[in-house]
Amino acid sequence: MFRLIRLVALLLLAFLAGVLFERSHQQGLCERSGGAWMRAGFCAEG
Repeated sequence: MFRLIRLVALLLLAFLAGVLFERSHQQGLCERSGGAWMRAGFCAEG
């Protein structure tokens, strides 16, 4: 049972790391294109 819980926890951590990595990448692309990264997590043309 512990292995199953550990698997779920590790998958959750990997998913969250992927989300944060992708968000950081999108923020960099937004800034390079001249946009403004909004607090809600999207790029606005500026």
